[in-house]
Parts: sequence; C-alpha cells; structure tokens
Amino acid sequence: MPPPSPWLLSTHALDARYGDFQALFGIEFSIAPGEVVALIGANGAGKSTLLRSLMGLLPVASDMVRFDNVPVGGCPPHQMVQRGLAMVPEGRRLFTGMSVEDNLRVAIDQARRPAPGQNVPLWTIERLHALFPILKDKRRTPVESLSGGQQQMVAIARGLLSQPRLLLCDELSLGLAPLVIREIYAALPGITAAGTAIVLVEQDVALACRASNRLYCMLEGRITLTGRSADTPREAIARAYFGAGHAVA
Repeated sequence: MPPPSPWLLSTHALDARYGDFQALFGIEFSIAPGEVVALIGANGAGKSTLLRSLMGLLPVASDMVRFDNVPVGGCPPHQMVQRGLAMVPEGRRLFTGMSVEDNLRVAIDQARRPAPGQNVPLWTIERLHALFPILKDKRRTPVESLSGGQQQMVAIARGLLSQPRLLLCDELSLGLAPLVIREIYAALPGITAAGTAIVLVEQDVALACRASNRLYCMLEGRITLTGRSADTPREAIARAYFGAGHAVA
C-alpha cells in the first residue's frame, strides 16, 4: 500500500498532447486540501491544457494524475466530478436560454454524492445566494442577460453545486472590470473555509499572488518556477514568466 500523501491532487511527469503536438512536458504539480494555488503564465503557456488534463478532457496516462493518492489520469470528466473535481471554464459556458436558477439546478442533478459519514457542509443554492447575493436577485433572469461578472458568479456557483473538493478556475478575471474582479476574488476565502481547494489560472500576477498560498509559473508547456506566493521575488517571477530579461508590472 502506498504511503499517505499530503496532497489532494498531484501530477507526476505529466505529458499531454493535441494529436502530434506535445503541449505539456513533465509537469510536477500538487495541491493540498483547502489550499489555493495560482497557475500563472502568458497566453499559450499551457495553463488551460493542464486544467483540461486534470479534468479528464485530454488523454493522459493513469499514473500521471493522482487524486487522494489514487491514479486517475485519463478518467472521463463525469468520473472526475464524482471524485470531487469541478471546473469553471474560460468563457463560462453557461446554458443560454435558461435562467440563473435553472443553470444551477443542472449542476445539482450531476453533483457528487459525499461518502457516508463524511461530515462536510454541502453547497446549496441558499448558501450560494449568501456568497453572491446578486444571484438571488437575478435567479429568474436568463443568463445571457447578465453582465460578464454576474455570469462568472453563476459559473462559480454552478461548479460549487457539484460539491467539489477541488475547484479548477480558468481565467476568472478575464474581460471583467476591476470592481467586479475584487468582488469575485473576495468570495474565494469563503469557498476555501468550507474545505474546497482552488486552482486559479490567472494572467494578472499581482492578483494571483494576493489570492493564493503557492504559485506555479508555466512557460511553453513546462513549470519554470514554484514557491510560496508571498515570498517569491518579483524578479524571479519575471524570469520564469517571460524566459529572460523582463519585468512584471
């Protein structure tokens, strides 16, 4: 029997391909229960590909991804959801023509069922209304009528209603106004306080560092830096992010 692992999820020499094109090279990544880990890097660095590999949307070898120290690489997405993963995809991908509440109820139908005796608070629509009060006010509104920030709140709420132990968030701040971004990021401590770990894919380096416990930087499909977010020098982040000789504003 393998020794107990401190990690909720970890990857081991993870490679991923799109057909003949290799997109990830030997990724070593880990996240502990309740932790927030930022995944930073420029466009095309491989961040979204890594999330897709974790979620079972790309074929990878079984031992390349472990959840609760169990090999799960290549398991289909619906099985990953039942194990405790959920994803807030870039672009949100809500069900248009449906109300806010109907979008949320779809997630409830597919939610993970906690194991017997697992004493964890469940995410409910009422709890999510407390986290994002605007969703209660807009519950009967078609999602396509919402602002971008409100749609992002629906996407996060939908992910949480699948009762994840790990929430993968792809570019939460993309295209949103600074005030809305602050509102969304202010909700993250309430999510982790309930025991859910979060992976944040983010291009805004300063925002990622403030919101996370640890960070990984990616460049051209490889991890170029990892460390504690509060302690990693900006110069080191700049070198890892761009490759050489650049500064991060």
